[in-house]
Amino acid sequence: MSKTKTTFFCQNCGAQSPKWVGRCNSCGEWNTFVEEVVQKETKNSRLQIFSGSKNQPGESNKPVLLQDVGLQDFPRIAVPGKELARVLGGGIVPGSLVLFGGEPGIGKSTLMLQLALRLKNLKVLYVSGEESEQQIKMRAERIGITTQSCYILQETNTQNIFQKINEIQPQLVVIDSIQTLHTSIVESSPGSVSQVRECAAELLRFAKETNTPVFMIGHITKEGSLAGPKVLEHMVDTVLQFEGDRNHIYRLLRATKNRFGNTNEMGIYEMQGEGLKEVLNPSEILVTNRQNPTSGVTIAATMEGNRPMLIETQALVSSAAYGVPQRSSTGFDLRRLSMLLAVLEKRCGFKLGAKDVFINIAGGIRVEDPGIDLALVCAILSSNEDLPVTQNVCFAAEVGLTGEIRPVNRIEQRISEAEKLGFEKIYISGFNLKGLNQNNHKIQLASFYRIEDVFSALFG
Repeated sequence: MSKTKTTFFCQNCGAQSPKWVGRCNSCGEWNTFVEEVVQKETKNSRLQIFSGSKNQPGESNKPVLLQDVGLQDFPRIAVPGKELARVLGGGIVPGSLVLFGGEPGIGKSTLMLQLALRLKNLKVLYVSGEESEQQIKMRAERIGITTQSCYILQETNTQNIFQKINEIQPQLVVIDSIQTLHTSIVESSPGSVSQVRECAAELLRFAKETNTPVFMIGHITKEGSLAGPKVLEHMVDTVLQFEGDRNHIYRLLRATKNRFGNTNEMGIYEMQGEGLKEVLNPSEILVTNRQNPTSGVTIAATMEGNRPMLIETQALVSSAAYGVPQRSSTGFDLRRLSMLLAVLEKRCGFKLGAKDVFINIAGGIRVEDPGIDLALVCAILSSNEDLPVTQNVCFAAEVGLTGEIRPVNRIEQRISEAEKLGFEKIYISGFNLKGLNQNNHKIQLASFYRIEDVFSALFG
């Protein structure tokens, strides 16, 4: 008998070491190396575990000239609903491998089951390694979607999964989840670095050689990153991140990597008892209708990819009662908030250094667009002076370090979104007026170059 071979893998990045080390030389994390049993792969250990591949076992691809490569027509698979289709770039690409991550209980399995049930014209195989067939049936009944083309398989061994795939010949495969799968080629426990990497490699080979799209649900770590080796994100074509606050009903779907589309797109869902419902017009939901104006509240016109949205920014400024002033931000970069406060202090003369400042983006979403700077600054000044901002105005401009009002991109779409929701005036940078046809908009455009001018126009 051959001696059992073991090696050490970093659970954070997948780096390999012949012995245990305290600090990973690749990613710099401490105490992440674990010992795993590794079985060397023999010549005949990798069998053709699925049919429909281009080459027989033992054969290899031949090099061809680039101009001789023919473009086959593989149209995207239409996805029911606009949100997922927008994030994927227009639909599902045949042969693509998609990694879908998110926190526990955020709705990953629900969204993937909804996708499998709504693709009524496709034969879908839903492979579950975490839930039983009865649990999936209960969720499907709660969702209320019936179909005759969705198969459920409760299995974790990849060899058995590919045998069932050969029998059913599905047109879409959903894996829930990649951390529960294991292959007999590697002698380690499910969820380990080597198992996740090998199972993902088998699914990637299956997807590319049969042009069958595969969705893999992945767990995330306590830091919020996808669990498993970093090579897993490099292997797949698309990485989707499902985010949301458990205290809110809204869920955000983003693409952190997409070989077939834009990574700046975002989809919004609303968690309900019947499943996840698409939010087609988030501006109407993220903006609160108040009877009486309140200080510290402004509306910002922002962009998420190619999608304009109006969001409500809230600020609270009060005297520091515990010595050191507090700076807190929810849904906005705290370092950028510190920069904006320094600009107001240095360039504009507003004394905020001895006051607590709290910022919140309503709806539980996170915004990284610098075009909401002016809205946040006006909300801070409104709370500091305790003077409410008129409800029928919104803001779309960036604030520079010198206190100037800088232009933002896609100003036409921001203005059109504000006009559609009934706003009467929008505050923008004077530099955005270049090439802008004001006659195309009924909303009043108020252009400024300095923060002091905006403050005078708002509060007199």
